[in-house]
Amino acid sequence: MFDQGRGTRVGVYIDVANLARNGGYRMRYDVLREFACRGNAEPVRLNAYVSFDADRSEKDSIYREGQFGFYSWLRDFGYKVIQKNVKWYTDETGNRFGKANADLDLAVDALLQSENIDRVLLATGDGDFVQVVRALQNKGCRVEIVAFDNVSADLKREADMFISGYLIPDLLPTSTSSRSGPAWGSVGSRVRGVCYSHTGKGYGFLRFMKTISLELWKMDSRDENSPYMSVFFHDSQLPDEVHSSELPSRNLIFEFELDKADGREDGMQAVNIQLVSPRRRVAS
Repeated sequence: MFDQGRGTRVGVYIDVANLARNGGYRMRYDVLREFACRGNAEPVRLNAYVSFDADRSEKDSIYREGQFGFYSWLRDFGYKVIQKNVKWYTDETGNRFGKANADLDLAVDALLQSENIDRVLLATGDGDFVQVVRALQNKGCRVEIVAFDNVSADLKREADMFISGYLIPDLLPTSTSSRSGPAWGSVGSRVRGVCYSHTGKGYGFLRFMKTISLELWKMDSRDENSPYMSVFFHDSQLPDEVHSSELPSRNLIFEFELDKADGREDGMQAVNIQLVSPRRRVAS
């Protein structure tokens, strides 16, 4: 079988501050690289754009060492760290505020470097990048977006593919993640997915990505080559803030535990379901 990914050149551009503010604080950058380069693609560019408060670093050694340690960790995974220093200003009322926006740097780099890239992954939910996506597409690049919360609807629509970072296996730790725990997708593990079908009779079905694959378009989990798996759930397992009348929905992302299905040796069911995104308050 011909491997469509072989020879594909990939560029990854990460808006670190945007992701950290919007659900991706504990994201694993090694897994993001694996996802971006799925199908044996070659990482031509791996750029991580970070903000750094030089004034604070002079007074706060914990902050300074933490930031430098994070940057070294990124470099260990092959990322180039592009540092944008915070600049401090004073407004007309005397209030001091800082700015360290790396959006322009990211946009310029992605456009200039796109001549040698086939597929671009932008890790950001910022709608300011809509025009950048269009420009990259006009240069012949396929553009994929990965982000977590507060993602621009326009950015989702403009991308060739948008996928929530919550759904990528092991990209973000689950509520019970540990090195000694069950592997993602096995019985006893916690995974994240969406409800793609609901019967209206007290039960439905959740789908989650069981493995990182080039063939993400094969959504039917009955296909042996599909990277997805479907599991049954009872409405009684839904969190209080979600009513079954809202289902199915691709907008609600759930985290759940995989358990053996009642009466089926080879089947699984979802239990202890929690809403991950978008977060809601339960009415008191």
